[in-house]
Amino acid sequence: MKKKGGRKILGFMEKEENRGSVEFQVFSFTNKIRRLASHLELHKKDFSSERGLRILLGKRRRLLAYLAKKNRVRYKKLISQLNIREQ
Repeated sequence: MKKKGGRKILGFMEKEENRGSVEFQVFSFTNKIRRLASHLELHKKDFSSERGLRILLGKRRRLLAYLAKKNRVRYKKLISQLNIREQ
């Protein structure tokens, strides 16, 4: 992992042509989920954003299920890097 401007850059984000990979998609969804979760802490009655959060959570869950089924090693590496599930 490298640092760029105070943010961590994971190995699958170093090349721009990897934007279609499952890892990048999960990473992107995770960033959006974290941003929406912090927004919802301030705005508890923003139900449209809550719906968007639930949709993103479902998309990420399906992508992670696909990755776990296809390549367990990449799945375990990704969840440990993003720190999104208990191991």
